Amino acid sequence: MRVRNAVTSIAAASAAVLLLGGCTADGGDDAGDTVTVVYSKTDSFTVLDELMQTAKKEFEASHEGITVELQPITATDDDYKTRLQLSLASPDTAPDVFYEDTFAVRSDIEAGYLLKLDDKLDSWDDWEMFDDAGRTAGQGEDGSTYALPLGTDTRVIWYNKDVLERAGVSTPWQPESWDDILATAAQITQSDPDVVPFNMYAGTGTGEGTVMQSFYELLYGTGDGTGLFDDDSGKWVVGSQGFVDSLTFLQTLYDEGYAVSPDKALDPNVWQAVFGDWFPQGTLGATVEGSYTPSFWAEGGDFAWPEYADTMGVALFPTQDGQEPGGVSMSGGWTLAASAQTDVPDLAFEFMTTVVNKENALWYAINNAQIAVRTDVAQEPTYLESNPFVKAVTDAVSVTHFRPANSDYPQVSVAAQEATEAVITGQKSPAEAAAAYDDAVRKIAGDDGVITE
Repeated sequence: MRVRNAVTSIAAASAAVLLLGGCTADGGDDAGDTVTVVYSKTDSFTVLDELMQTAKKEFEASHEGITVELQPITATDDDYKTRLQLSLASPDTAPDVFYEDTFAVRSDIEAGYLLKLDDKLDSWDDWEMFDDAGRTAGQGEDGSTYALPLGTDTRVIWYNKDVLERAGVSTPWQPESWDDILATAAQITQSDPDVVPFNMYAGTGTGEGTVMQSFYELLYGTGDGTGLFDDDSGKWVVGSQGFVDSLTFLQTLYDEGYAVSPDKALDPNVWQAVFGDWFPQGTLGATVEGSYTPSFWAEGGDFAWPEYADTMGVALFPTQDGQEPGGVSMSGGWTLAASAQTDVPDLAFEFMTTVVNKENALWYAINNAQIAVRTDVAQEPTYLESNPFVKAVTDAVSVTHFRPANSDYPQVSVAAQEATEAVITGQKSPAEAAAAYDDAVRKIAGDDGVITE
């Protein structure tokens, strides 16, 4: 999943919905003859648009008289999600098919936005080709399926071997604990003060990227065993020492100058500098990022860098003190869903299956550096050889975690982001920021919805 976010105003988003161009549930004036499709497209993320264009041609060729109306939204992830939510709220603006982040599936099911797909999946043979993780990505609490997976991902440490080796750090590099990361960062700083040793996102500017590519790797590696949410009780965890420890690590990273300056960290576009400038120029030692990273550097990518395969290395993010299982990762992903308001449910589903058929899924997994969710795609030699890091990022699945599939999660995520921002900017100590997070979670979930660690 590609998490690149910026906070946008509801007023701006509301105006943007009006620009969706008659994205109605019945497909416009020619009801039943049009399938409207909404998805994300940016200057640095065009692969999905290419996939949709291909699926449109295939679908229209096999469905005479039917038009697929593609309506890409050019926006950051957070902006896209806000605009999509506003459009889904009304049958007059809801698209027939749309690109949906896995973390929004449960809340949108509860809101009544998603079409239940169970009866259609029963007669779709390809559904057997999807692995268990892919199948559950689009499930609701009722066990029914509401979305089809496009792919999944993991998070690992990406490091510049040249930077580490210049600092006297042996590669391949695999830190065994958080202290190992700090020790390596100190070594890099001593070698070259102009290099950023170890970037970890923080603050609300990078939105979900802050938690998925930074804070959760820390929290889920503390050994507490509960992370954000306690599955046994069905309650959010507060009073977590692991939460405080994770914020403390971020504070150390920023206070010691091992990460970027706070003002850069709060820039929603800092990730572009990571991929496009700092790594290729050898001014960044390492960062935590997704398995999709090679798609930016590969030929045709937005930050094409022919030397990346030889220059970059991959390591698992370690647990706090090196305790079992030794590493930690986070996984997410994106899906395709159909609106519960659609007047063309069968056509909507058939278009979705066209997008995720084997040929298209293989192309997308390779060109967007996704971890395949179709077992037949995962066995394809072209997929396994698509970039030199496929095996390493796929192996991270063995230690991965998933965000809580809970309708309160989006608000809890923002509270966690705010805690990291308060710490790196010096507004609060880790203990104070954790306490503010606990208070926010209690307000979101209620006193009955939390459990003290």
